[in-house]
Amino acid sequence: MGSSWKAPSSILLLYLFVSQCYAAEYGASQMGTLRVDASEASGKIIPETFFGLFFEEINHAGAGGIWSELVSNRGFEAGGPNIPSNIDPWGIIGKESSLIVSTDRSSCFERNKIALKMEVLCGSKGANSCPPEGVGIYNPGFWGMNIEQGKQYKVALYVRSSGSINVSVALTASNWLQKLAATNIIASASEVSDWKRFELILEARGTDTNSSLHLTTTGKGVIWFDQVSVMPLETYKGHGFRTDLIEMLADLKPRFFRFPGGCFVEGEWLRNAFRWKETIGPWEERPGHFGDVWMYWTDDGLGYFEFLQLAEDLGTLPVWVFNNGISHQDEVDTSAVLPFVQEALDGIEFARGDANSTWGSVRFAMGHPEPFDLRYVAIGNEDCWKKNYKGNYRIFYDAIKRAYPDIKIITNCDGSSQRLDHPADLYDYHVYTSSSDIFSRGRHFDSASRSGPKAFVSEYAVTGKDAGKGSFLAALGEAGFLIGLEKNSDAIDMVSYAPLFVNTNDRRWNPDAIVFNSSNAYGTPSYWVQRFFTESSGATLHKTTLKMNSYNSIIESAISWKSSEDDKTYLRVKIVNFGGDTVNIIISIDGLDPNSVKLSGSTKTVLTSNNLMDENSFKEPNKIVPTQSLLETAGDDIDVVLPPHSVTSFDLLKETSSIKIAGAYSFSRSSM
Repeated sequence: MGSSWKAPSSILLLYLFVSQCYAAEYGASQMGTLRVDASEASGKIIPETFFGLFFEEINHAGAGGIWSELVSNRGFEAGGPNIPSNIDPWGIIGKESSLIVSTDRSSCFERNKIALKMEVLCGSKGANSCPPEGVGIYNPGFWGMNIEQGKQYKVALYVRSSGSINVSVALTASNWLQKLAATNIIASASEVSDWKRFELILEARGTDTNSSLHLTTTGKGVIWFDQVSVMPLETYKGHGFRTDLIEMLADLKPRFFRFPGGCFVEGEWLRNAFRWKETIGPWEERPGHFGDVWMYWTDDGLGYFEFLQLAEDLGTLPVWVFNNGISHQDEVDTSAVLPFVQEALDGIEFARGDANSTWGSVRFAMGHPEPFDLRYVAIGNEDCWKKNYKGNYRIFYDAIKRAYPDIKIITNCDGSSQRLDHPADLYDYHVYTSSSDIFSRGRHFDSASRSGPKAFVSEYAVTGKDAGKGSFLAALGEAGFLIGLEKNSDAIDMVSYAPLFVNTNDRRWNPDAIVFNSSNAYGTPSYWVQRFFTESSGATLHKTTLKMNSYNSIIESAISWKSSEDDKTYLRVKIVNFGGDTVNIIISIDGLDPNSVKLSGSTKTVLTSNNLMDENSFKEPNKIVPTQSLLETAGDDIDVVLPPHSVTSFDLLKETSSIKIAGAYSFSRSSM
């Protein structure tokens, strides 16, 4: 990829101006030249699917994250199927002498039998009267519900009682004094003698990021509650996702969406693995499960259907990772794995089958008549070294290829250093390491085979002491790694960072791309590095030759693409300076028509920091973000100055269309 080449006699030298005082400030000590062959003959098309997303239910990324459900443990199932059970984080409003709260197995839902029983001992009058605000239960959501003035919220719950009821349903501010939105459920004894569903629309009269749901009464009697939900009416494309978080994903212009894990797919034990059939259908009927790897309960409102819907809403191709009969602690013998194979086949039919098929009809009933565009599946996650993996894998592979020969199958086994001993369309490659090591791994795929299965680098990140909670140093190393992957895109089909999200109240893993709480979110430097690659998928990769003396802390790439926003063609030169020296580089571009590059309208974008361990935060969300400036027309023999420890991108506007550009997308994309 970095071999030298002889430049033609006719070369257009492009010199980009940076003031001499800027160079003097940094004390430039390294010199070099970078030549970009932008001719059509040298260009190679980067795969359309190159950059995408990997989502795992970790760090409360889904429950209490991208899924907009505000109630935590909505069905009271998190404490397990036995009674009495733990109803956390639900709490009690009132004294012990006023009410008794317990759980029983009286729910009307067969797959989640636990319901909450509230026996109110006080009354509306007399010596043992309830306090004016009533007694009952409350739910704080996932570390506080973000209720916003003027917005509407749908409250749904199931209720039954031994008598008539008057229950206050209130979204209450953190001081517990102000009701931001409230109404009452009033029903006769005959109306609620059996389970009855109530659905209410509440409009908030105030804002509080740490609100809670209160269900209270002043009437004596026994009331049962089950499947209590609060959802904002405004969600991403109306499909239940938190808008601000999903918009941050859309800004990355991803081409694929890998889900739902990760270790979440495997489970510490198989009994707690993600099983797609348990996560579809009406939300009230989903049993939920305890994720015993990351150690928290999920109601599975964010299920298989919702993941497919999100992939479609983002204009990406879904990549479904399913369990292959292997967890962290137990394995199904290959001779007994067929039920798991059938479960995978049924899952593909659910996504792709027509409305008359067994599982396609279930998808149809859930409101999606047309099939989802599922083209990729991964058999397991990080299981290659397990005893039964390859035996199980072959059975899955053969069965899926017989039924769906077009589906591309991803193996867990790394094929970057040696050929695989089993068939696959892609092989998975994961790397978590130090910043310097991941920077050096940018050249790992230089010697990878260009024939046979291509790589899917589905999980990469800097971890450990270099990473902090999302340091600039981590992002700098990752930027170099991504440029190396881009330059080897003839051996790599797909790339995604991991993990994607972290709720700041439940950090199970550091670092992560996006940090959020109930109301706010920010990107770590690793997120902003990915923004440098938003145009790479389907672009044309150009040959580059970098000449430095002994300084080996530079890596570079060049691509061209036609912008969907202004219909203009750009050449992007990206350079990572991983070292501590300022670098002067003369960039020369050949293979273009004379005067075809327009400096007016071209831009320079830089990501850097004086402190390698700097991080963004809720207090300073934009401490480390790219800064963009317009390039001005300059004379001859002007250097480009790269600050130490920096990621720099030059977007050069082309006036003509002599660069080879990839064709139209082969799959549907939403407008960015």
